[in-house]
Amino acid sequence: MFGLFNKNKTNGVTISTPVDGNIIDISKVPDPTFSEKILGDGFAVEPSNGSFYAPADGEIIMVFDTLHAISLDATNGATILIHVGLDTVSLKGGPFKVHVKAGDKVKKGDLLITADLDAIKAAGLNTITPVVVCNYDDFKELNLIKEGAASHGDDAISLSK
Repeated sequence: MFGLFNKNKTNGVTISTPVDGNIIDISKVPDPTFSEKILGDGFAVEPSNGSFYAPADGEIIMVFDTLHAISLDATNGATILIHVGLDTVSLKGGPFKVHVKAGDKVKKGDLLITADLDAIKAAGLNTITPVVVCNYDDFKELNLIKEGAASHGDDAISLSK
């Protein structure tokens, strides 16, 4: 009966993996911009396919001109950057198709980007995809809650306010 007044309900939020693949700790990304958390904290995925989905409900705030990255203001308070591959800006959009634009409202699981992972690899680039919470300082804690094999939509990190 008194459970209605329980103040210990979680105020945490989760961010899911945007792509099928292998989730790894962001500190293991072979690029210091991500591994040293210069842009923020989060996780990374070694993708097993080229379909990237919204990791949370929110609004697209930026699609990079070179189509390799998207920023999302999630309704849960997180500002999320999805960066497909490392140094993929050099590909000038070639292997990417973006399915959203800035200002679009998205739901968790909506298709954002398709990428030709073979073309990225053929260019000698790594397909590992950092997923960064750029405003992680707005949260008390960020915890990796899943590592290893995952499907898009699986919760990967939790954030506590």
